[in-house]
Amino acid sequence: MLPDLEQELQDLRTHDLFRAPLEIESAQGPRVVIDGKERLLFCSNNYLGLANHPALKDLARVALDTFGCGTAASRLISGNMSIHKELETRLARFLGTDSALSFPTGYMANLGVIPVLVGPKDIIFSDQLNHRSIIDGCRLSRAKTVVYRHCDTDHLAELLSTETDYRRKLIVTDGLFSMDGDLAPLPELVTLSRDHNTILMVDDAHGTGVLGPGGRGIHEHFGITEGIDVLMTAGSKALGTFGGFIAGSRALTDLLINRSPSFIYTTALSPDTCSATLAALDLVEEDPSYRERLLSNVNTVTRELTSLGFDIMNSRSQIIPVLVGDAGRTMDISRRLFDQGIFLSGIRPPTVPQGESRLRLTLMSNHSEDDISRLLEAMAGVRDNWV
Repeated sequence: MLPDLEQELQDLRTHDLFRAPLEIESAQGPRVVIDGKERLLFCSNNYLGLANHPALKDLARVALDTFGCGTAASRLISGNMSIHKELETRLARFLGTDSALSFPTGYMANLGVIPVLVGPKDIIFSDQLNHRSIIDGCRLSRAKTVVYRHCDTDHLAELLSTETDYRRKLIVTDGLFSMDGDLAPLPELVTLSRDHNTILMVDDAHGTGVLGPGGRGIHEHFGITEGIDVLMTAGSKALGTFGGFIAGSRALTDLLINRSPSFIYTTALSPDTCSATLAALDLVEEDPSYRERLLSNVNTVTRELTSLGFDIMNSRSQIIPVLVGDAGRTMDISRRLFDQGIFLSGIRPPTVPQGESRLRLTLMSNHSEDDISRLLEAMAGVRDNWV
């Protein structure tokens, strides 16, 4: 018999932590339809605006005609199709690694790689603000996990110097942090990893397609060509599609094929998703204007929000947290913006720490100047009534 779930739900409502997803009735883009009304979307990870791009849809249709709707099996049974190999080869070339392997989601990629690399005799050094998928991957590994203060390489160096009696050591971090919009100190992490003979893993799901001159991510942003042992990314953010990917050495991906439960025991990515992701990579490589327009929007919004007096927590990216603090006030502001036609969701615990509830504002390259003006006008209005 189930316990009293209604009491748990009531507790969530009492503390302004109850969640209920809104239903979007249109394609993902700068404007979406909710309850029959058009609203400006400022909380999507569709950073380059590719989720509804004609080129992605056209190649997806070709894959549907060629391969059908689904793979109907795991990769190690009969679900391994030529389109998977084509995507993985292309992605590895794009990221500058020897090999890549696809998983159904980014969450499953992180769950699938960490327990393969480390176990009960090992230790993990994890950034304080790492994504929940990393946290769960660490727990599944049964390795000792120590948390270093967010982006604090001095604290990490201290821990690395004192925690030494282990078979393997792993440093794991987000590249572009999904809630704070800041970047991991990757050059320092590479140095610490080398000096302490430690595996370095970077989850760059939010950086791929956006960061670096060619959109290859945080390693290109910092000009780093070696030192990252495990690079995780996803198709579900700037690339506008779906799926998670682990990139690295051929030995790494071969080991994952043989040891990773979230690769072995799940159905392979659908062919249309693989094909659409290939189209997205073409656009990222061939047309830098997507990133240029996104950066222009970021510069405008961060400058104006700072001028209005908002705390954007030193964001350096298209992810702009607007710190509120109280969960109830955060959701009240989000509702007021929604009533003005601005869909900008509030983020509350446990996604962020207690007392750090915020609006997580994200921008797309195809937000127009008028879209941005409407957003800033609405934000100025809630700032005037910030009580």
